Amino acid sequence: MAGKAVMHAVQYDSYGGGVAGLKHVEVPVPTPNKDEALLKVEAASINPIDWKLQKGMLRPFLPRKFPFIPASDVAGEVIGLGSEVKNFKVGDKVVAVLSGGGLAEFAVAKESLTVARPQEVSAAEGAGIPCAGLTAHQALTQSLGVKLDGSGQQKNILITAASGAVGLYAVQLAKLGNTHVTATCGARNIELVKSLGADEVLDYKTPDGAALKSPSGRKYDAVINCVTGIPWSTFEPNLGTTGKVIDFNPSPRVLLTFAWKKLTFSKKQLVPFSVSPKGENLDFLVKLVKEGKLKTVIDSKHSLSKAEDAWAKSISGRATGKIIVEP
Repeated sequence: MAGKAVMHAVQYDSYGGGVAGLKHVEVPVPTPNKDEALLKVEAASINPIDWKLQKGMLRPFLPRKFPFIPASDVAGEVIGLGSEVKNFKVGDKVVAVLSGGGLAEFAVAKESLTVARPQEVSAAEGAGIPCAGLTAHQALTQSLGVKLDGSGQQKNILITAASGAVGLYAVQLAKLGNTHVTATCGARNIELVKSLGADEVLDYKTPDGAALKSPSGRKYDAVINCVTGIPWSTFEPNLGTTGKVIDFNPSPRVLLTFAWKKLTFSKKQLVPFSVSPKGENLDFLVKLVKEGKLKTVIDSKHSLSKAEDAWAKSISGRATGKIIVEP
């Protein structure tokens, strides 16, 4: 029985600890529930939320219990099925969103958050998509109403930290819609961000970059803000009359500004955002990668035995694109 076999995994036993808190363990291979598939993990990706959960950002709600195997984004092969799983068979290659468990040789995934992975999409490319890709996709399509077939009214959009994982997907997806994209990033990544379609790219360390000023003098209909610490007073003068800032890092200050803008009926809004994964959106993004319309930019690949290196790279904030762990 697969449930009695053991596997190599990386876990932590308590909040805090950073890289030093990670432990390599041998644990039983998980058994899928009736609505789950058992996957042989071929690649997992690390997201900032993974180490932020370890730090205790959502304590006491997440992780639900210790010890906890982190990572929610995986690509792999189906090797076992729960009794009610209808859309997959053993041997299928897939991409999935988990509620943890990705830093392991095997993991269980809900059928509703698992999608087929075409042969044109590598395991590493697929594993990079879920958290970052879905965040960019939902912010653009749901929060901002961008139509990715290009049929909507043109919008001017600013994307901060455009060389990070969310930013790189956001630039590409925004350009599928009818948008003019201004992006900020470090000097070393300007050419990469331009190559993915950004119309204007600012070095965030220059005066204009720090002030978020569009080189062409445009006001932004929306900002996709992927960094912490930029005050509202920096965004406000750059926004059009009904400009919105979609913020992925809702600090207490962000939440206060959000409430104040609502209370005063301001036309310029700050909107805290958190992603709600949906299987159909993940399937859409995987197909875009297959068609060559969306690219997963991979920063680095690490073996599961060196998962600490991947964890440290993510914490450093210096990654360009996705950090991948391969068992």
